[in-house]
Amino acid sequence: MGSSAVKWGLVSTLKATSADILNFCAFHLDQGAHRLYIYLDNDNPDAFKALKSHSKIRVTQCDDRYWEKTARTRPVKHQQRQSANAMHAYQKRREVDWLAHIDVDEFIWPLENATISNQLSALPATCLTARLRPIEALAPDGTPTDITYFKACSADRPTRIRQTSEVYPTYANYLNGGFLSHVQGKTFFRTDIEGLQIRIHNVFLDGETNPQNHLLDGLELCHLHAKTWQDWLRTYRFRLDKGSYRAELKPAMSAEKGGLTLHQLFAHLEMENGEDGLRHFFNEVCLATPELRQNLADQGNLRALSLHLTRKRALHFPDFMG
Repeated sequence: MGSSAVKWGLVSTLKATSADILNFCAFHLDQGAHRLYIYLDNDNPDAFKALKSHSKIRVTQCDDRYWEKTARTRPVKHQQRQSANAMHAYQKRREVDWLAHIDVDEFIWPLENATISNQLSALPATCLTARLRPIEALAPDGTPTDITYFKACSADRPTRIRQTSEVYPTYANYLNGGFLSHVQGKTFFRTDIEGLQIRIHNVFLDGETNPQNHLLDGLELCHLHAKTWQDWLRTYRFRLDKGSYRAELKPAMSAEKGGLTLHQLFAHLEMENGEDGLRHFFNEVCLATPELRQNLADQGNLRALSLHLTRKRALHFPDFMG
């Protein structure tokens, strides 16, 4: 199958500003997405209007009527709503060959001369799922630049543990690869698989996780988890209660080896030093200081990318004035 014949799309459940939603869509339209299935998790008439007008986007407002029709009642947890919406999109009339479920702060970046389409086209016919490995954004240190710096981490766990201890000496026991969010990435999956079940990071078929899985080594998933200190602090409470820092998640290192979950770590930092304790953590782990960038570069784990989100939004949504 030639790369021109491969059609891919994304499904996303989004609760964000109109500008952030359109940035996400415009970026992936620019990368060649054939279809974007967007589920608005809250009432957002400006985003709905802009998305509805684009021929490659199928937008759904997840209001009470939608949930009554699809699930009888609105799932309480946002992770459950994401999975339900991903399945809703998957079960529609087939419009793409491959689909992936990603979030509004995630952007698929092709390396060098790769494209998303030719990476998917190169997979063997037996491949049913394909993994995107993540990189995590560093917050700007105040130096004017249009570059966003990202940290990567090794796929090899012993190497990842060693490198984490070298770069983040204070907090190494509590971090997986230096990441605050997931290191497992996200998954593309074929759209003609009967019985497939979609979750946030994985898919399941007949009890098997990510069947016939391959790594998309020409692509990286850019995760803008902590764009600035203010942005991180704004989302901190939600993540602590219901998101990626919630109490039930496992620690990066076992308690026997001195590890804590991020939930436990942040509770300790706040108890000891309040917001100043959180800020110290953020400055060491998330801020793109020259020292951190150099340490990451020495390991081959620094990326410097220009996403040009505002420019791409203007190209694909010229009537949006937000």
